[in-house]
Amino acid sequence: MRTSRTLPALGAALLALPLLAACGSKDSTGSGSDKVAITATDTACEVAKTELKAGETSFTITNKGDRATEVYVYGEHDGAYTRIVTEVENIGPGTTRRMEAKLGGGTYEIACKPGQAGDGIRQRITVEGAEAGEDAAQESYDREVEVKAGEYALEGLGDFTAKAGEKVEFKLENGGTTEHELEIFGPDGKEVGEVGPVEPGATGEAVITLAEPGTYTYECGIGTHADKGMKGSFTVG
Repeated sequence: MRTSRTLPALGAALLALPLLAACGSKDSTGSGSDKVAITATDTACEVAKTELKAGETSFTITNKGDRATEVYVYGEHDGAYTRIVTEVENIGPGTTRRMEAKLGGGTYEIACKPGQAGDGIRQRITVEGAEAGEDAAQESYDREVEVKAGEYALEGLGDFTAKAGEKVEFKLENGGTTEHELEIFGPDGKEVGEVGPVEPGATGEAVITLAEPGTYTYECGIGTHADKGMKGSFTVG
């Protein structure tokens, strides 16, 4: 009697296995991130899928070129693709990196930048679905400004101007032999943001909102670097 009761129970358990496996499979794939491969070389930026659904997207970037590269996702801003949604830098030759983005409906451009310079090799993508909400907008910024530091100068902001309300990512590349930083002060003299100390040969960055119009000043706040010439100003209109 004991055997006869055990066998039906075992049979029922075996029948249930496919159902459990199906449930597990559904949960593991789910409606999670869209996955897109990007292959970067010194002359091409190949995006495996150019039509995506709105929501979370996970990009897997493989650099098959001979130079380090960086990859950006640009949204449209004032008729041009300059609004940076997300980015990954310092992707060495033969390496693979991941880049996450929350994309709303619309068109975007993906740029691969061999040598980590210039406007990059671009590929247009289309995203179907609702436009990006407030949370996604907070993850992006309007444009990027590259500043080079050395002994003792800050280069890259000489002709820089901005519009009030712009969110700008300031990238400080330290080409000197000692630490440098970039502090930015608003028209009232109060600090609005900074790129903290950057080691020689490294790059630091910070997204800073230039909220008010007027004259902004900047300097390297380390030691007497500002007194030696690492300072200047720009206008926000």
